[in-house]
Amino acid sequence: MADRTALEDADIGEKADRAVVRDALGVGVAVGLSGFAFGVTSAGSGLTLLQTCALSLLVFTGASQFALVGALAAGGSPFTAAAGAFFLGVRNAFYGLRLSQLLALPRPVRPFAAQWVIDETAAVALAQPTRRAARLGFVVTGLSLYLLWNLTTLLGAMGAEAIGDTDAWGLDAAGPAVFLALLAPMLKTGTERAVAGLAVLLGLGLLPVLPAGVPVLLAALAAPTVLWADGRRRRGEQEDAR
Repeated sequence: MADRTALEDADIGEKADRAVVRDALGVGVAVGLSGFAFGVTSAGSGLTLLQTCALSLLVFTGASQFALVGALAAGGSPFTAAAGAFFLGVRNAFYGLRLSQLLALPRPVRPFAAQWVIDETAAVALAQPTRRAARLGFVVTGLSLYLLWNLTTLLGAMGAEAIGDTDAWGLDAAGPAVFLALLAPMLKTGTERAVAGLAVLLGLGLLPVLPAGVPVLLAALAAPTVLWADGRRRRGEQEDAR
């Protein structure tokens, strides 16, 4: 009886592991293919093949990479482009604080695991019910996404160099389109949508009057502005309720 129960538990565990691996691979493949658009966009902005591949290998956070090459393509200075990419990447530090507690990885492994702390790996890991499943989801998502993202970045950059002027093919719009596709599913609450909407208005409104890259930095003011307004509204509702 005990042996049968152990076998049933093992079977349930294997099915659960397969489900985690399936979901993690789905995320890794779906997002990893977007690296092709980054490779095209980066090459179109004037970066070399080596620089483009180095960004994916070392930075490995899609939103920041697209922000960097987008600002450079618009004529922004390297400083403003890097600053915008940096502020977008800061969110990964907060993911790391939560994942460090959830995954509880051995200390020697943590510096290497930090390279994979991004939106997708955090989402998959945090959705798991156990630490073992969270670790499996994190590793499979990180590994599949890292390999595919870098491979498609290389292919995209090589393809862009082969076809020449990416603007003539309309491929300069690939980066912003992919960025919006990655961002849109994350806007689940009214506050998040309000922040995104205000950021768009600030970015587009300031674009004609400020140097390239600066509007992106100032668009970050949308978050504290909306949060302040939302907090004030809530306090007003509480006072009215009293």
